Order: sequence, then structure tokens, then C-alpha cells
Amino acid sequence: MANKKEKTFKLVIVGGGIAGVTCVEQLSSQIPSADVALITAGPHIKAVTNYKQVSKTLEEFDVEERPSSVLEEKFPNLTVIHSAVKSLHTQSHSVETADGRVFGYEKLCICSGGRPKLLTQDNPYVLGIRDTDSAQEFQKRLSQAKRIVVVGNGGIALELVYEVEGCEVIWAVKDKAIGNTFFDAGAAQFLIPALEADKPESAAPCKRTRYTTEEPAPAASQTFTADRNSRRHGSGPTEAGSALGPDWHEGIVLRGTEQVSRRVSLEYQCEVEKIFTSEELLNSPQQTLRLENVGSWPVYVQLTNGKTFGCDFVVSATGVVPNTEPFLNGNNFALADDGGLHVDDHMMTSEPDVYAAGDVCTACWEHSPLWQQMRLWTQARQMGWYAGRCMAANVLSEPIELDFCFELFSHITKFFNYKVVLLGKFNGQGLGPDHELLLRCTKGQEYVKVVLSGGRMVGAVLIGETDLEETFENLILNQMDLTPYGEELLNPDIDIEDYFD
Repeated sequence: MANKKEKTFKLVIVGGGIAGVTCVEQLSSQIPSADVALITAGPHIKAVTNYKQVSKTLEEFDVEERPSSVLEEKFPNLTVIHSAVKSLHTQSHSVETADGRVFGYEKLCICSGGRPKLLTQDNPYVLGIRDTDSAQEFQKRLSQAKRIVVVGNGGIALELVYEVEGCEVIWAVKDKAIGNTFFDAGAAQFLIPALEADKPESAAPCKRTRYTTEEPAPAASQTFTADRNSRRHGSGPTEAGSALGPDWHEGIVLRGTEQVSRRVSLEYQCEVEKIFTSEELLNSPQQTLRLENVGSWPVYVQLTNGKTFGCDFVVSATGVVPNTEPFLNGNNFALADDGGLHVDDHMMTSEPDVYAAGDVCTACWEHSPLWQQMRLWTQARQMGWYAGRCMAANVLSEPIELDFCFELFSHITKFFNYKVVLLGKFNGQGLGPDHELLLRCTKGQEYVKVVLSGGRMVGAVLIGETDLEETFENLILNQMDLTPYGEELLNPDIDIEDYFD
């Protein structure tokens, strides 16, 4: 490596998202005398604000974009270097930035996040939504659009479909139900009326049952329409780079050109086969395409269920892939199956003195039976915080235990304007056939699902203002045998907290 190191820092963090910034804050407060550098491409960083510990493991916070100078003012020993990383040389412990500068490190933490999995590269009609810049680009394009196709079934797709007005949406999901990353078909059916509702329906409790869901037939479709007048207004943020969180559409008016307020058609269990322009369509030898409600559109999407839809543009919201690219060349990182940097229970990669946290890494220690990694903001914050503590412990030669937040998976978010709490193996992840579900649902008001295994609670989904999160969290953590309670566990007339305080 020819270039001379401009400066060597004790600790270098790459990435100005939640994981990187949290790691910097943790390190700078634990070792105030150490020289710390944050290397980030954009002028802004993502800061955690209004942090609230809701219960033992549940936390709520907002994320704000702030100028990086805010961090430098707070931590005098921090230097922020505004550039992307071009390469990493683990042997010589140095990082080269895109503008040709070279910095040495004693310890490094990679928090470079994820980038959107795009359906196709460089197609002007395909838009990936990942950060505030792409969200604003989406808003601009939407204002001229009559129909869009949304592909994906994660949090961003869910919110986007709910928020878009005045534009027809064809929503292609690869699963049997919406929101598969977050919940099952039962919760999906609970939320779906929100797509067609103008006003909340009156609440009538539906029966508590242990249930099996009827699956839509493959290639089944459903359509919902609604009229809604009120809208939030405001000006959206601008910035490139970091991930969006649950409130990304706040202050961005998502309106198309049509008069009807919401019209969503769901295409289940299908993926995108092919995307082509109207010219390619005309010249295509296979005139056998089943065109749905024909017309002249700038772009056409052929789905694996055989249907083809014309639309103004396609939104690719199919999740993220770990952003490892600039770090791999010439180094020997172990990668997990999902392409993330393999980290152990001290957030260390396989390369000496290199740590990683957030979307870029994959937790490869033996997980608690109640925890799983999902690339969410809460986990980016927890991992960044814990990685900072591990690095500090290493520098100070102190022992450190795996943090309690990795005992139980927990997440609070909002979908379709409902509060959603997910705990443990909320979808029965990895439990096999020997688990059972208890369900309570009041249409338009709440949805409560409990996952039991061997008579013990191992997971829960709470939608609406249920006030059950702390009780359920305790029941999951203490693994009490709930067999004696049977279905009474969810009887709305019993105050369950009286049992278990």
C-alpha cells in the first residue's frame, strides 16, 4: 500500500447510521481520552432521540438526521471524516477513503448498513426505497402517476401501500399474506380492512380461537378501495444514505393523479418475472402475455403468476443486503449465508481488531432460543451500543457479558396506524409443528396472538393498544408453565396482570 497514513486513530467507526453513531457515542463516553474517528459519506448522521426504555427489553426512540458537527461538539476527541470508504487493509490496519486519504486504526468497527435489493440494476422505471432521498424521489414521481406496482412484503412496502393516495397500487407479495416478515396471515387479515376503511368500524370482539388460517389460492388477488380526505402535510427531510425507519412517510405527501383515494390490488405468492418498456412489449415475439386492463403505460411488469400489468413505475421494496462490498477485497472476512460479516458474541469479525454492527453484520453466536436477528432499527442501535461496549472493554482489558437485549427479541413499531409489538418467536420461527397459538381479536381495535411451546409462552404479536406487552414479556422471560390457564390466558374479562405480578 503506497499511500502514507495521514493519521492513526485509536478507534475508527465506518458509517453514520444508527449503529455507527451509537457506537461512537458509547466509545466516546466510556473512553473520553481516546482519539475516535467516524468515517461517513453524507453530511448528516442519524441520531437516536427521545429514547424510552418501555420495559425490560422493549425500547422506543425516534431517529433524527443531524449535521455531524453536533457529534463533534459533544465529543471533543471525535473527528468526523466526510468520505466514502474505498478500501480496507486489515494487515496494515488502515482504511482508504474515496478521496484518496489513508487513516490508520488500532480498532475498527464497520457499520456500513445495508443497501436495497433491487429488482434490476439501472432501470429508470424501477425505484428502490431505502433512504430519505429515494423517498422524496418517490413522492415526486408519484405526483405524476396513475398506477404503480409495489414489490415486497416488509415494513416499507406495508407502510407505502397504506400511505399512497390518488394512485392505483398493484402490490405483489411473494408470500401467502401481507407483512410476512412481521406477522402471520391472521394479523394480515386483521390489518387489511384498514386498506379499505375511511372510518374505524365499531368494535365487536370476535371469538377467541386456536386457529388455522385458510390460505388464498396461489395467484389469488384481492382489491380494496377507499376514500379519505384528511392528510398530513409538511416538508420532508433531505439526506442520502441511511435507512428509513417506521415514520419515513411523515411529512411527505404521497399523492398520485387519480381522484379515488386508495385502490390496492394484492397479487399473492408471486414475484417479478420480467420488466419491459412499451417498445419492448410491442416488439416482443411472445404476444401471449395476459395483459390486465390494457392501455399504454411506460413500463410493464410480468409476474410469475402469469399476469402482466402496465404502470407508471415500479417500487422495489424487497429488503436489504449487507453493504460489505468496499471491505472484502484483499481481506479474509468470514461471511454468513446472508452475505453479512460473521460476528461473534463480542461483535468481532474474523479479522483481528475489526468489529461490525447493524445491518452489515450477521450474529453468528449461539442465539438465545427467544431471539433472532432482523435488520431493524432497534437492533442497529442495540448492536452499535454493544459493539462500542465490547471495544471499550477490550481496550480497558475488562471482561464483558453478552448484553441482555439479546435474550429476547422485542420490537415496537406502527403499521397502518396501529401500534404493533412483537416479542420472541412471534411467528413460531424455528419451532416446528409442536407449538400452538392462542388468539384474541376485536375487529378494528386489537389483535393478540400468543405462541406457546410445551405450555410455555415463547412469542407474541400485539396489535392495537393492548397494554399486555410487559406481562407477556415477563411470562416469556420467566418461562412459567401456563398449561393450567388454557385459553383463559386471553379471556378479556380477566385482568391477566393480577395473576402474574
